[in-house]
Amino acid sequence: MAAQATLHCLTGCAIGEILGMIVGTAFGWNNMQTMILAIILAFFFGYALTLRGILAAGVDFKTAFKVALAADTLSIAVMELIDNGVIALWPGAMDAHLDEPLFWIVLAISLAVAFVLTTPVNKWMIGRGKGHAVVHQYHH
Repeated sequence: MAAQATLHCLTGCAIGEILGMIVGTAFGWNNMQTMILAIILAFFFGYALTLRGILAAGVDFKTAFKVALAADTLSIAVMELIDNGVIALWPGAMDAHLDEPLFWIVLAISLAVAFVLTTPVNKWMIGRGKGHAVVHQYHH
């Protein structure tokens, strides 16, 4: 269950990260502006994926939003810290462009490392009835 929750988080984070980097690059933003947008979008898409499932179960938006915040905030925050940390520390990665293999290789590695290190966080939360354990009561 922890790996599944982390994969769910990874999906939202990856969508947001890639979209943020594409937008930042397209507008010629600097690395910090692009990273901030990517992080914001990672949270947005991470929450949106959870909201979609809860709303489909017939839960009202306010309740669904609270559940999504409670379920995903720590997981997304840890994932973003790790994955952006890997990118920031990898030599040349912050200056790599979308059309360069280094960009995609480091992004894939950073997301893989984030997945491995965030899974125990989700396992810990689920074991305490938090995180995605809360979401599962809304699935049919």
